[in-house]
Amino acid sequence: MLASNHVPKDKKTHIIEAAARIFAQKGYSGASVADIAVNAAIGKGTVYEYFDSKEDLFFAVFEWYLLKTGGQASVGVSALGGSAADRLLALSDAIMGQWDEIKDAFTLTMEFWAASASSQIRDRFKAAFSELYGEFRGIVESLIHEGIERGEFRPDLSLESIAAALVGTWDALFLQAWFEESFNPAKTARDFLEIVIKGLTK
Repeated sequence: MLASNHVPKDKKTHIIEAAARIFAQKGYSGASVADIAVNAAIGKGTVYEYFDSKEDLFFAVFEWYLLKTGGQASVGVSALGGSAADRLLALSDAIMGQWDEIKDAFTLTMEFWAASASSQIRDRFKAAFSELYGEFRGIVESLIHEGIERGEFRPDLSLESIAAALVGTWDALFLQAWFEESFNPAKTARDFLEIVIKGLTK
């Protein structure tokens, strides 16, 4: 459980940002609250005034990271103009175009994925990831459904399958870019999605 809402947000965010740096450098298992306190230039006890445990702080970093990186990616469907195909491309560009901003901290994403397999904090992260992926699949499903309603896309499409495949593709392209510095996830995603859209079109 996170600390109460009366805690000054700037100090709390300062601790979370310090924790993000340490978790990215050392991983969840290798990081200690003492390391985080040193990085934040505060006493170890101060961390526990805001968070009950390292687990709670790690989950707070996860929530902070999603807010920091997900602003453009979670843009509402209604904010995207043009045809359903154009809006799908715009959504993909918004998600994948973040790579240059997030690549230095992508180690955190790997740590969050690993946490979903950890016996200590598995359920908490699995629930959060399930909600996150469900949200993005819902956005894609809405766009495809709109394309069907407008007569742009074929009516025999499986919205759930296409949405899940696209969300999985975006994830996998980020992962490949993390392993291979010269890999361009944004261009690859656009090229791939243009092919997919041809298959969706009536």
